[in-house]
Amino acid sequence: MNNRYDEKSVSFDIYSLLVPVFSIIPVIGQECLKEKLILFPQIKSLDSLESPYYREKYVIFIEQPIDHLNPDKGTFTQRVILNHVDFHQPTVIVTEGYGGGYALQSGYYEELSRLLNTNVVFVEHRYFLESTPEPCDWQFLTAENAVNDLHTVTTLLKNIYVGKWISTGISKGGQNTLIYRSYFPDDVDISVSYVGPLNRAVEDERHLSFLRNTGSRSERKKIKNFQQEILKRKAEMVPLLSSFSKEKNLTFRIPLEEVLDYCVLEYPFALWQWGTSVSTIPSLQSSTEVLFNHLVEISGPDYFSEQQPYASFFVQAARELGYYPYDTKPLLKWLSITSADNYLTNLMLPEGVTDIDFSDSLYRKLYSFLKNNDPKMIFIYGENDPWSATRIPDFKNKKNLQTYIEPKGCHLARIGTMPEAIKKIITQLHEWLAE
Repeated sequence: MNNRYDEKSVSFDIYSLLVPVFSIIPVIGQECLKEKLILFPQIKSLDSLESPYYREKYVIFIEQPIDHLNPDKGTFTQRVILNHVDFHQPTVIVTEGYGGGYALQSGYYEELSRLLNTNVVFVEHRYFLESTPEPCDWQFLTAENAVNDLHTVTTLLKNIYVGKWISTGISKGGQNTLIYRSYFPDDVDISVSYVGPLNRAVEDERHLSFLRNTGSRSERKKIKNFQQEILKRKAEMVPLLSSFSKEKNLTFRIPLEEVLDYCVLEYPFALWQWGTSVSTIPSLQSSTEVLFNHLVEISGPDYFSEQQPYASFFVQAARELGYYPYDTKPLLKWLSITSADNYLTNLMLPEGVTDIDFSDSLYRKLYSFLKNNDPKMIFIYGENDPWSATRIPDFKNKKNLQTYIEPKGCHLARIGTMPEAIKKIITQLHEWLAE
């Protein structure tokens, strides 16, 4: 999968050291969660799920306004997965940025829940998978509506869960954690945002500056030489791309020569984002097939296809979340395209959507919230992750607002990947929960 913004679940051996400390507390004689949930008229359906980690687990659908500012516009149902430990334990609300299918799996075990023995309220983002309104009117896919969805869920379930609340999310979900806290600062007590950017433009130039300085000079040269070699062999590469696309049933709005261009332009971002070692880049004397296979493994054409499932994200990125540009200058001699400017709006938006203009008002709201407040928030980033180029600023004189960066880490940076900081982070979380 070539999703540059995908939220991947990862397990870490370090957790085995924590299980004796944060083991699940047995609870006897409590009323079951289902008996409480069926009393809420906002919950339109409820089904049991299996889990070895939680006492009860359910998938529910909650009725939400399509537009919270104008409820008369109609409603849709939003998928929420509840993972229950104890009514008096802390509760984590996952501010998911995409679909929630993976949280249905029995093996789903959210990191903070594992570390702190919490309940988990997992909220699928509006306009993704089972939480998509019908008809799909893109004008109501806004950050403000999305966090109002979260506020509705939290307000409802605080009738059940009386302990402290923690919001958390990964990548776009990490962005959502910050947005939610800025709109509703008192909904939760603590927030933990993983690898969530704070972009200020639809093509935020800070990403380019980051990529020009990430890794060693020799590593960057090796990446650039690989990109150039792919383009120099374009006449051989395009037939391979055609066969690959037919096999995967991929179609495109642009010629295959241009698809190859975009795969090559995306390559450095993708390589660093997921922590792929530069040493895996094949020798430039390798066969065309070997070079092509490496390219599509790191930066495949599916991301630019008409079948990619991230249209809802691209709408948000173009409207207010922002994204990143491509550096065409070192490759112009071999590219089929003359410019990659506005590629997100020209290439990635849903068919027929052409009237979205970017506004930096959300960026300014989030920046102002962080600058003028000191919320109990932890931000986690990977040093080599290009999304960290637009991480939150390093505000001075903040006691509660804390940032941790995993050395040489990527988009998979988590509490469990930072053995040098994990004890400090967990101690801080326990201190906040004890207040």
